[in-house]
Amino acid sequence: MGLNETEKTTFRLHGFYMAIEGIILGVLALNEFVFIKSLHGSNYQLSFLFQFSMLLFLFLVFINEFIKRIKNRKMMLRVTALLTRLPLLLLLFFPDNAQTIDANHYYHYIFLGIFLVYFSGNIVIYPNINFLLKTNYRHQNFGRLYSYATSTNKIVMLIVTFAYGYLLDFDNYAFRYIIPVIGLLGVISVFILSEIKYPANEKTEYKLSIFQSVKKSILEMKDILVSNIPYRHFEMGFMLYGISFMMSVTVITIYFYEQLDLNYASVAFYRNAYNILAIILLPFFGKLLGEIDPRKFAVFTYSSMALYIFFLMMTTYLPFSFETYDITIYYTLIFYILFHGVFAATMVLLWNIGSSYFCQPEEAGTYQSLHLSLTGARALVAPLFGVIFYEMFGFTFTFTLTIACLIAAIGLMVWSYRNV
Repeated sequence: MGLNETEKTTFRLHGFYMAIEGIILGVLALNEFVFIKSLHGSNYQLSFLFQFSMLLFLFLVFINEFIKRIKNRKMMLRVTALLTRLPLLLLLFFPDNAQTIDANHYYHYIFLGIFLVYFSGNIVIYPNINFLLKTNYRHQNFGRLYSYATSTNKIVMLIVTFAYGYLLDFDNYAFRYIIPVIGLLGVISVFILSEIKYPANEKTEYKLSIFQSVKKSILEMKDILVSNIPYRHFEMGFMLYGISFMMSVTVITIYFYEQLDLNYASVAFYRNAYNILAIILLPFFGKLLGEIDPRKFAVFTYSSMALYIFFLMMTTYLPFSFETYDITIYYTLIFYILFHGVFAATMVLLWNIGSSYFCQPEEAGTYQSLHLSLTGARALVAPLFGVIFYEMFGFTFTFTLTIACLIAAIGLMVWSYRNV
């Protein structure tokens, strides 16, 4: 591939990290369903479990300023891994029967607390991944090498999720020993990641304190939203999409459990099958995003999500299915998988690099931080609202509301692209 020695070493370490993370993500893909089916958590508690993974982005601006001042990033990553991954071992002490769990609701709160700690580690680890790769890969090789590692991650995740789903059908409480294992794997993966070399920090004198720097960053973000009108419209569309997405995620999990009464293998199938299509479509959409305005590209993303929610909703009224290998396949959910595949392929691009098209290269970090901070802001209420609307008005109303938000986002993107 025409790589120098630094790139070869970095790619090998990053590849191992991504493969192990694929195992971890494959297990966590069923985490919300485990919480509601095996642990009998409430719908509102389920919304918090998803909320925790997004809410922490609110602190990204502060964390970024903190990370800049850390000289030994290798030690920081390893300490973060130990503090946030090892608590998963506590699940070894969870009971293996519904009667004990139902009689002691504190297990639900312990489970939620453990994963709040786990997700908090991501806001330290994830920003460092881009830093480590950008300092070791040459520009012409960055995208290619990153896509190879990502494909490995996705393939491993697919295999693990299906295997874990079948295991959970055999033993509904297999999470008690599987999740502690991924806790140990999480430590190992981050230790491997920390072996990637990075340039030694020069002794930089910071004229501003962390809090002053955070205030300055927030003011810069405010100025961006005021002055960059196309980007402001892009983020307004993303806000509508994000509210729709966050309201629907938890409700879809409830729908699989309460309305369709799916087993673990079936949920693993619906949570993963669309990723196969996404992997196939990624190169095409990656090229397309480089040729058209991100607002125009967003129309594909929001439309595909509206369609997959529509076909999911229609399963209530057309509940025809067949069974194969213990997986219940609804005919309407075949279209759910197809459109979800398009959504997954387009959203991963729009999410990660969409904002960079509205700014100069040196401003990309600030724009992405603003983008992620807004994600944390909508996570404050959207997941909980999804459950509230479902419990008050039912599945059809909630799914229709999420589709309406997406149609509004599509309309805004079309209007903005044509007029601004």
